[in-house]
Amino acid sequence: MKEATDQLRNQEPSDPDQAARQQAMAVLARASGDELSEAWDAWPDRPEVSPVRGPETGLVMVRGRIGGGGAPFNFGEATVTRATVKLSTGRIGHAYALGADKDKVRHAAIFDALWQDEATRPTVEERLVAPVRRRLGDDDARRRDESAATRVDFFTMVRGED
Repeated sequence: MKEATDQLRNQEPSDPDQAARQQAMAVLARASGDELSEAWDAWPDRPEVSPVRGPETGLVMVRGRIGGGGAPFNFGEATVTRATVKLSTGRIGHAYALGADKDKVRHAAIFDALWQDEATRPTVEERLVAPVRRRLGDDDARRRDESAATRVDFFTMVRGED
């Protein structure tokens, strides 16, 4: 059973649209609440949005592995908020994000639904996903540079009489 679960967890989605949607949802989950609400406020011809579930906040258990491959252990709990919305177009969007920002997750679910529509996907990508992806990349690069500046390289010299 464990092997089957690991295989499912490590599989890449076979549908390219599913993989692209997963990537877009990951970016939406990491977007700030301000980025999402500003994009929604500027959205032309906003569809009617009705809640299907949530937004609601709860806890999930975070698991870790020693050394990345050792035995799993329960690391602690994290606050997660989720939402599901239905647009007047019939599209249903889902979103999960760390934290308790319900407006952020609601907007992320709306943009997930808009992303699924072939007509609005390019606009979602251009106005929201691509800029957030660039910002996240810049933030990661800045953190890497800050960390590299404090890196210490240790080396050992071998003495001849040992």
